[in-house]
Amino acid sequence: MPRIAYFGPSGTFTEMALGQLEAAGVLDSLGFGQDIERVPYGSQPAALQAVRDGEAAAAVVPIESSVEGSVPPTLDALAASSRLQIIAETEIDVAFSILGRPGIALDDVKLVRAYPIAAAQVREWLERRIPDAEVQFASSNAGAAEDVAAGLADAAVSTSLAGERLGLPSLADGVADVDTARTRFVLVSPPRRAPAPTGADRTALVLMPDNVPGVLQSALAEFGLRDIDLTRIESRPTRKEFGTYRFFVDCAGHIEDPIVAEALGALHRKMTLRFLGSWPVATGTGSTPPSLDEQIGWLERLREGKSDDGQGG
Repeated sequence: MPRIAYFGPSGTFTEMALGQLEAAGVLDSLGFGQDIERVPYGSQPAALQAVRDGEAAAAVVPIESSVEGSVPPTLDALAASSRLQIIAETEIDVAFSILGRPGIALDDVKLVRAYPIAAAQVREWLERRIPDAEVQFASSNAGAAEDVAAGLADAAVSTSLAGERLGLPSLADGVADVDTARTRFVLVSPPRRAPAPTGADRTALVLMPDNVPGVLQSALAEFGLRDIDLTRIESRPTRKEFGTYRFFVDCAGHIEDPIVAEALGALHRKMTLRFLGSWPVATGTGSTPPSLDEQIGWLERLREGKSDDGQGG
């Protein structure tokens, strides 16, 4: 039975995302089968390292919030150590439950535990409903609930799943400052052949250029010249030397698309890069990359001695 790691403990949104991938048949279609063992890890880097160490066949981790942006621990862990590959994604509507210790009312809450990203997504709600409560950070959404169960806090910003598993009453449900908040989660495995292109795909890279003038502009030009739609670009420090950065780039398209493969080859000639994967998007994003069929046909006609319009020379 394959072991699938996830950012735990049990009851996190990440476990819910893993369940969503199971229910949709994604894990089965990618060769993991219908029966898996879910294995929680205390952080995103730990879950990904479990894949590198062979303790798990794959891992599910959060990578981007529509409210707070990218998840830095996931990005940094993907860029570090040996290469891993993203092979699928899913998205979840994110609204939180305020879980309290038994017998407490919302107005009596003085200490709240919350995962930092969750705290940022409910900050306005907390200030409006329990303005005098102190907010302390927890290791995860489910970890915040465990802190309440252990008597370390009055309430937690968490998930309904964590409340059910720990027997904690909900003081409020559907809590979010932004009603349309969503989080994207990715399934990560050891390097393998990318899932077949679908026409609605995402390709992700880490660019690691030398620190010289114009290098980023030169890299981005490889996409622009080919009309490849960049859907995200973000810098993160290399953590090696002050002022040095790596760049995380997402584009519409698949490594099997000739125009995308051409851009990757051009980038490879210019700088160090890491291919993070090509996979189907959960929701439509970006413009489909242009086809090279017409250009290939034109060149073939020239090789055959025909005129540009396809007639004899």
